[in-house]
Amino acid sequence: MKVLVTGGAGYIGSHTVRQLVKEGHEVTVLDNLVYGHVAALPQSGVNFLEGDLRDPTVLKQAFSGGQDAVIHFAAYAYVGESVTDPLKYYENNLAAPLNLLRAMKEHGCDKFVFSSTCATYGTPETIPISEATIQRPINPYGASKMMLERVLEDCGTAWGLTSVFLRYFNASGCSLDGEIGEDHRPETHLIPRILMAATGEISHVDIFGTDYDTPDGTCIRDYIHVEDLGDAHLKALSYLADGGETTAVNLGTGRGLSVREILKAAEEASGREIPVKFSQRRAGDPARLIADPTKAKQVLNWEPQHSDAETILSTAWQWMKAEHGGRYPDNSTK
Repeated sequence: MKVLVTGGAGYIGSHTVRQLVKEGHEVTVLDNLVYGHVAALPQSGVNFLEGDLRDPTVLKQAFSGGQDAVIHFAAYAYVGESVTDPLKYYENNLAAPLNLLRAMKEHGCDKFVFSSTCATYGTPETIPISEATIQRPINPYGASKMMLERVLEDCGTAWGLTSVFLRYFNASGCSLDGEIGEDHRPETHLIPRILMAATGEISHVDIFGTDYDTPDGTCIRDYIHVEDLGDAHLKALSYLADGGETTAVNLGTGRGLSVREILKAAEEASGREIPVKFSQRRAGDPARLIADPTKAKQVLNWEPQHSDAETILSTAWQWMKAEHGGRYPDNSTK
């Protein structure tokens, strides 16, 4: 298939692009490189366009050769920032993709795989979280994703667009071969910050809350390896190519790992004692967020293969201690 991947130079996007190329798809990546890294893309098999979804010229170029489907990653994803600057998030995560959808309609491209999030559920009343759980996002980031889901449904009614909303839980880990990894700037995610503390890049890692109603007092989350996420996107693409209807699918393992368990796995992977500073709970952090992955298996025939704590932490550590120090060089276009 001819596939346009927006935000394809980012963390999950770049891992997915590698898998698309490996499977023989014709891939065009559109990324403005605000957070993405062109060096994370394969050296061959990818047509790279640097640009923004708000630029009609670059969208025309992206669809000039025809596209069968779009995988949409391009979004801002810092929850705290979304609270302090909501307009930035609604403009980028909701308004900008409307231009993409107009271009898709104009060029007859009617398949859309959407990088959504479990943040659309907010703080659920029951665990595990199924797709039937009521969506009540508690921040503009989650709300912007939920709103775009609604837009996609309406486009389906209006002109036949079919979509899969992939609601991720905690993306984690790095490529199995150590070639690409997680490099956000600033880095706010737990696992890379733990490993940055292991290397001495930061003095310690902050652990927020030790008095939750969990076995060890720390928050429990459903961690899913980024290679498994990439595989889910390819399976969603195949599902739509085979005539599948618009649907939402949770991506998680169905089991949770606590912060202390992640810390222990990181120490085992790195062979180092990791300095920790325990702090008070952060407002809005639920004790548990765990997916019900039943539908992913039933609809997409997808099950995670690499999402155990050992694999997640060993691949993340392999990336972190590589000669690039876990940091890509400055962005440059191919």
